[in-house]
Amino acid sequence: MSVLKGSPLGELARVRQVTTRRISSYDRTGGNDDRLHVAPGTSVVIADIAGAGCINHIWCTMVCDQPDFLRRVVLRMRWDDESDPSVEVPIGDFFGVGHAQTVDFVSLPLQMSPANGRAFNCFFPMPFSKRALIELTSECDVELLFYYYIDYELHDRIDADLGRFHAQWRRQNPTDGIPDTGLENHVWSFEGTNTDGKGNYTLLEAEGAGHYVGCNLNIHNLRERAWPDGVEWPISPDRLVANLPGVGQAFNWYGEGDDMIFIDGEEWPPALHGTGTEDYFNTAWCPAEAYSAPYHGITLPGGPNWSGKISLYRFHIEDPICFQKSIRVTIEHGHANRRSDDLSSTAYWYQIEPHKPFPALPPVEERLPRPD
Repeated sequence: MSVLKGSPLGELARVRQVTTRRISSYDRTGGNDDRLHVAPGTSVVIADIAGAGCINHIWCTMVCDQPDFLRRVVLRMRWDDESDPSVEVPIGDFFGVGHAQTVDFVSLPLQMSPANGRAFNCFFPMPFSKRALIELTSECDVELLFYYYIDYELHDRIDADLGRFHAQWRRQNPTDGIPDTGLENHVWSFEGTNTDGKGNYTLLEAEGAGHYVGCNLNIHNLRERAWPDGVEWPISPDRLVANLPGVGQAFNWYGEGDDMIFIDGEEWPPALHGTGTEDYFNTAWCPAEAYSAPYHGITLPGGPNWSGKISLYRFHIEDPICFQKSIRVTIEHGHANRRSDDLSSTAYWYQIEPHKPFPALPPVEERLPRPD
């Protein structure tokens, strides 16, 4: 019988033969300096666990006097002595929100908690059979103070069919859309066709057997278009379709991009073909308000006319997307890939090792968010 947990409440009464352990940044002298002092341009190992087991929870918070440090600090994880990391993500993005920003939000696997979203929590289970190695790299120009807990269990063994946890960050800045010059706004926003998916933004390409369990997607709307004077913001769905003066020509919604998920080498149209950005993220009618739920949410809704920085998440916890050979998770950047915005993302999945090596993580200058 497996010693891993099932449903958190359904299995809570079961007594399991495991050993509970924690690694943290507590002050080994007995004092109160309960943090790591990470020098600029250095890496530190925050966990190196031998044997079989499962990481159940990670909490951390940090202090740094450099703007955008959440894109300058990179989290890497390796399982079972692998050479290529299974996790390689800027730390803010890993915990669910991009643009090097924090905000209070609650989902089932990831949370940013008070104050001001500065406490990060991860509840994705991370099994390993021989070793778990977690490393933090600071590409800041000043010292980073890092506080953390890693709560885990040691097992006699783990089952052979347990996939390893993976997370990968990507960015396309900007996406390759088309100009709107000479086109009516509704024509540019809603017309055109996409019959192959080849120009879509790619969140994930993986090979092997496993299941995709979600992502966060971050958008910086680069198309400047003022919202009409005298029209309230946020605008309700009923008012949005009421043909109010100026709204149709001003309309600057970043979405309309269909999700297309290609499994095991299938061609277009894939079996998993969606109907729009907000639909994939389980919302509707061009939402413009912050919202968080266990499996989907809008952590940064953007400004008037969906301007500025937006961040969304969708987790496939009850509906994981399984693959046996490969998976390619994509989404259009605007309908028919017409928009040219700054997109970045973190994808999360489990798979049996070995995994396909990740694309090279962009240098720090190419990871930093654009100015507001």
